[in-house]
Amino acid sequence: MKSITSPQNPLIRQLVQLKDKSRDRKKSGTFLIEGFREISLALKGSFELETVLFYEELFPKNQLSDITNKDTNCIEISKEVYQKLAYRDTTEGVLAIAKTKNQKLKDLNFNTTNPLILVAEAPEKPGNIGAILRTADAANVDAVIIANPKTDLYNPNIIRSSVGCIFTNQIASGTTSEIIDFLKSKNINIYCAILQESVSYHTQDFTKPSAIIVGTEATGLSQEWRDHATQNIIIPMRGEIDSMNVSVAAGILIFEAKRQRGFK
Repeated sequence: MKSITSPQNPLIRQLVQLKDKSRDRKKSGTFLIEGFREISLALKGSFELETVLFYEELFPKNQLSDITNKDTNCIEISKEVYQKLAYRDTTEGVLAIAKTKNQKLKDLNFNTTNPLILVAEAPEKPGNIGAILRTADAANVDAVIIANPKTDLYNPNIIRSSVGCIFTNQIASGTTSEIIDFLKSKNINIYCAILQESVSYHTQDFTKPSAIIVGTEATGLSQEWRDHATQNIIIPMRGEIDSMNVSVAAGILIFEAKRQRGFK
C-alpha cells in the first residue's frame, strides 16, 4: 500500500487544488469527499471512488473494507498531509477522490407517475444549497433541480452543509427554459413561490405531479417562471419582513405537499 508523508507531494498539491478550485473539479471530472458518513452515502448513491486516503490514527486500516473493494486504490497519509486536505477540524481521518456525475435533466428517472420535485433557481450560498438538499432528503422528494447554477455541486462547502445529502438525492441542473420545457413535457404542475399575484400555499393541491420552485432571497424568481407557473404561491407572514431563508421556505412548502400526500 502506498504511503504519502509530505504535504508537498504532487498528488497532495493536486488534491488541494481539487478541494479549492471549481475549475479543477470540472476539468478532472473528480472531487474530494471528506468523512466516513459522506463516503458511505456516496457509495450508496452509486458514485465511483478512485482513491481513498486515510490517516491511521483516526481511521484504522481495518475499517477500509467498509468503504473499499479489492480494486480501490488506498493511500495511507501522515497527520500533516491529512491536515492539509481536511476541510473540517474534526473528522474521521478519511477522504476519497470520487468521479462526478453528469446531472442532466434527461437522466432523471422517476419511480412514480406522480413525482414531487423541488427546483431552486440560481442559488449561490453553499450553506443554503446544502440545507435545501437536507430538506429534500428528509422529505424524500423525487428530484432536486438546480436552475442556472452559480456554483458547482461538488463544492466541499455544499457537501459539508448537506451532510452528504448531495449523494442521497436525485439531482439535475439546467437553464430555466430547459427546466420549464422538461416539466411541461412531463405534465408536472409548476408552483412558484413569489410575492406577486399569489395565493396561500396551503390552498393548492399538491397531490398531483408537482414542482415547487423557489428563488433567492435577494431577487426571487425570474419573470420566466412567473409566466409559466400553474399557480404562484406565497407563505403568509405576520411579521415586519416579507421573505425568509430559501431553505426554510422550501421546507415549509415541500412538507405541506408531503402532508397532502399522506407522507408517502
